[in-house]
Amino acid sequence: MTATAGPLAGIRVVEFVGLGPGPFCGMLLADLGADVLRIDRAAEARKGYAKPPRNPMNRGKHSIALDLKHPDGVALALRLCADADALIEPFRPGVMERLGLGPDVVAAHNPRLVYGRLTGWGQTGPLASAAGHDIDYIALAGMLEPIGRAGQPPSIPLNLVGDFGGGGLLLAFGLVAALVEAGRSGLGQVVDAAMIDGAATLGATWFTMGAAGMLGPRGTNMLDGGAPFYDVYATEDGAYVAVGAIEPRFWAELIHRLGLAEDPVFADLARQHDPAHWPAMKARLAEVFATRTRDAWCALLEGTETCFAPVLAPGEAPAHPHHVARGTFLHADGLPEPAPAPRFSRTAAAVPTRPVHPGPAAAGGDTDAALAAWGLSPAEVEHFRDAGAVV
Repeated sequence: MTATAGPLAGIRVVEFVGLGPGPFCGMLLADLGADVLRIDRAAEARKGYAKPPRNPMNRGKHSIALDLKHPDGVALALRLCADADALIEPFRPGVMERLGLGPDVVAAHNPRLVYGRLTGWGQTGPLASAAGHDIDYIALAGMLEPIGRAGQPPSIPLNLVGDFGGGGLLLAFGLVAALVEAGRSGLGQVVDAAMIDGAATLGATWFTMGAAGMLGPRGTNMLDGGAPFYDVYATEDGAYVAVGAIEPRFWAELIHRLGLAEDPVFADLARQHDPAHWPAMKARLAEVFATRTRDAWCALLEGTETCFAPVLAPGEAPAHPHHVARGTFLHADGLPEPAPAPRFSRTAAAVPTRPVHPGPAAAGGDTDAALAAWGLSPAEVEHFRDAGAVV
């Protein structure tokens, strides 16, 4: 059912279900061996609501469905929290308190529990209770404005910066750090993981560079598509390749392999970091890359000292030889998903298992097995089910 290996083996986590960042945090912990119990909404289970059947964020977890508006549902949740090491909750501030599951109540049942709170705006501040999504959090954090091409609106980086990097990953880091401390002190604490904070943290260097006057307008800088040596170029077949030859020796190698060593535009390689010459260099490189297919450029440049890679679509990436050799992706039912990461030399993570129930990862799809694994007898499960607290 859940992973039995990995550096987090033996850690128990209660995950109150939410949107992507919360389940992503739970997936990261489950991948590394934690026993993650997902608490779904009873209303969704009653109407047969099912998550995507191949959603990797459900892997390695048990799932039960509780009615948290029912006193027995709250009582069962508190019992589970009493046996847990950590908790993940992704609701707006005040929701868990109104349910009777706030940090103070839970701590009274389990003072060593680490209580992870994942929100967009944080637990405090004038926007704490406002609605929002990834794009809003990264916008206010100052991390949306710098991304994009010159003269164009900011580009939306999927929901990677706020939801996943600045949210789910940040909370996973915070939970593990607090669990380490709890191992020394015997006491839990609340971890306030706000996506707006995480997005700002990811941009630490950009804030410093901007304040020091080292950044020009969007799309004119070294790492945002302004530089010829750090950009993507279209190929003859309508695909793209990525070049990241920042260091002079890599730049020189790229120009040499492209056959441009005698080209007047690149006659003086010392001009590499002079923005005045960037437009001409970019235009010339665009012309050259458009003369061959992406595969042809891979045959010439991939694996060399040019800092080159093909731009692969999600459907292409798992088949690349490097990923195949490293086992970067798993394949279940013919569908790929990323393997657990990072990798550990001594406490390697087990291959993630599917949810214990067949078919789609339905809300509460393995209640009996899940609660049995957490110490409830069949009679106790039936009691909660008869009361309407468990679906």
